[in-house]
Amino acid sequence: MMSKLDKAFLFQEKALGLRAHRQQVLAGNIANADTPNYKARDFDFSAALKEAVAGRNTGDLRLATTSSRHLSGGAARGPAELQYRSETQSSVDGNTVDMDVERAQFAENAVHYEAGLTFLTGRIKSLMSALQGQ
Repeated sequence: MMSKLDKAFLFQEKALGLRAHRQQVLAGNIANADTPNYKARDFDFSAALKEAVAGRNTGDLRLATTSSRHLSGGAARGPAELQYRSETQSSVDGNTVDMDVERAQFAENAVHYEAGLTFLTGRIKSLMSALQGQ
């Protein structure tokens, strides 16, 4: 029974996790708007969601070792592959953060996150109603 519930909520779980991660990335861009040579970062949400649902981005990225004496460490990989945002307006200090773009992306992502929560809440309420026989 629990595995069916897990499968039913898998898509929304992954989508909300990626939305939260993207919100952190965008907030980092906004926070570094005045940092010289800072390059704005973002990721392709739809591609990251497809990979997350397919299970291709789970686990840590293992480091290559060339000797048996090397420590087996792992590089923590985020839920999505971050890319540099293309520069829309050149800056004297080398910063590529465009506050208009960042604010718009931040607001759009927040709306999608809230919509995902609303959808998930409605789905949980309907399941609870079905379980209670109402």
